[in-house]
Amino acid sequence: MEVSKIMTKPMISSKDLHLYYGKKEALKGIDLAIYQNEITAMIGPSGCGKSTYLRCLNRMNDLIPNVTITGSIVYGDKDIYSPKMDTVELRKEIGMVFQQPNPFPFSVYENVVYGLRLKGVKDKQLLDQVVEESLKAASVWEETKDNLHKSALSFSGGQQQRICIARVLAVNPKIILLDEPTSALDPVSSGKIENTLLELKSKYTMVIVTHNMSQASRISDKTAFFLNGSLIEYDATKKIFLDPSKQETNDYISGRFG
Repeated sequence: MEVSKIMTKPMISSKDLHLYYGKKEALKGIDLAIYQNEITAMIGPSGCGKSTYLRCLNRMNDLIPNVTITGSIVYGDKDIYSPKMDTVELRKEIGMVFQQPNPFPFSVYENVVYGLRLKGVKDKQLLDQVVEESLKAASVWEETKDNLHKSALSFSGGQQQRICIARVLAVNPKIILLDEPTSALDPVSSGKIENTLLELKSKYTMVIVTHNMSQASRISDKTAFFLNGSLIEYDATKKIFLDPSKQETNDYISGRFG
């Protein structure tokens, strides 16, 4: 009995989460539980709240002026919106990969070790090891191993995005948030990122915002459909795509709007 309790406990979950930009309500009471070692996809038309919700999970919306958030997000038995929460530590455990590849303007090596250097890690052997392990895990070691001291910006967009994934992995996060990580990439690069995410699933919990329905159906375990700031439906991906419970989900999946 205890084992099943552990298995079903969410990795991170929101309860009655509302977010306002000024007076505009962008999220309308979202209840959602994300489970360990799963890829959860968030789909819905532009402006529906999915990226806003994603940024709530590691408090990135704190950086936007005039935002008000009510409700709770519980991660590891703590409400991340508690005044005692250390947001720097939180973002190490809940890393983020953005829509546009955003490597820092220095070498591949320095990009990957950036978070470790901030923590004061100086052991070169350890740094070397983390660089190799992270780039391998992000499926970009072969392309970069002979050019570790070359600017990360000199690589292709798909390679840059995988370097950014390696940078997140280097600080050993528990959860990885990905905000449309392949929307700026060609189909071949997108496929490589998808394969990378599937390989990482055994070690990490991932939440991905995507406009690409076939991507969501290919790689995610569960899918959440957002519309006008509300969570319309959340279920196993196969159920959402083949037999949705709500008419709005069916209309969106079948291309009737959005």
